[in-house]
Amino acid sequence: MEFLLSSGVQTIQYLQENFKGYQSFLNCMSSVGDPRNILFVYFPLWFQLSQMVGTKMIWVSVIGDWFNLIFKWILFGHRPYWWIQETHFYQNHSVPHLEQFPITCETGPGSPSGHAMGSSCVWYVMITSVLSYTWPQKMKHSSMFHWIAWSSLWIAFWIIQISVCISRVFIATHFPHQVVLGVIGGMFVAEAFEHIPSIQTASLGTYVKTNLVLFFSAIIFYLALKLIDVDLLWSVPKAKKYCANPEWIHLDTTPFAGLVRNLGAFFGLGLALNSQIFIQSCEGQHCYKISYKLMCVASSLTILQLYNFIQIPTHTELLFYMLSFCKSASIPLTVVALIPYCIHLLMGQTEKKLD
Repeated sequence: MEFLLSSGVQTIQYLQENFKGYQSFLNCMSSVGDPRNILFVYFPLWFQLSQMVGTKMIWVSVIGDWFNLIFKWILFGHRPYWWIQETHFYQNHSVPHLEQFPITCETGPGSPSGHAMGSSCVWYVMITSVLSYTWPQKMKHSSMFHWIAWSSLWIAFWIIQISVCISRVFIATHFPHQVVLGVIGGMFVAEAFEHIPSIQTASLGTYVKTNLVLFFSAIIFYLALKLIDVDLLWSVPKAKKYCANPEWIHLDTTPFAGLVRNLGAFFGLGLALNSQIFIQSCEGQHCYKISYKLMCVASSLTILQLYNFIQIPTHTELLFYMLSFCKSASIPLTVVALIPYCIHLLMGQTEKKLD
């Protein structure tokens, strides 16, 4: 394992020495894979275009991130920026230098990569959905045009995934094998949900029960290992100790922060899909109009950018988690129910005036 990690360090050094000029692009690709952008960008865009795709995207990202958390707790994966400081592999040689960046100092365990897993999850859903909507099953493999489009979309998928993986390795927050595991894991989760159509008609009770199962299973797993003196938060002190700049440490990168954020979004989606105002917004011909969908997309993306200005206090950890849950729950409520309902009323009033 130490040989594998040391080889990963050499890869990171090579990337940092030879791709320094592409730092801005690689930082951008790291943001593309950020699980938080699923809520703020991918979900609001796709839900307004296709409710089925948007709903599946949240299910895949939440379940995928839960598996990512469990595997991180099981695998105890180190991150490069602290591993080089603690390993005895370099005891007879000088410790290699790895440059750190403002997004380097993730506080959770490193394997598998959450960014790589989240990115492969949602992009797999997007690619397969585009293919299935554009070409029905009976028409697949029936034309050269379809084959070219199919190839182009999957090439784009792999270009994005490879770019995200390289970006995470470049900033020294992951070893190469960790991002590979993340991509494979994300694709497995996304493919599994291709065969679970029942998520499209799930009731609020199903969302609540699933939320409780995910939450209590993670808590029980955490407490069970803690009883045998296994500290699953072992990575947080290492991150704080070896991060080059204390200001780069953020509470929202801890293992439980991601869990709470996802559970909040999941609950918010269930609440919104089963709300009366969502049902009302789907009535009539408005919801089928391109103008209605475009207004919903534009409004959702604009309003959600304002959410970034809402700073959650971090001085009390419990308060942070509670407010993070509420903030995440409000996002699907806004995208799924509130904005479509308001635009539905607005378009209805406009048509009445024209009549």
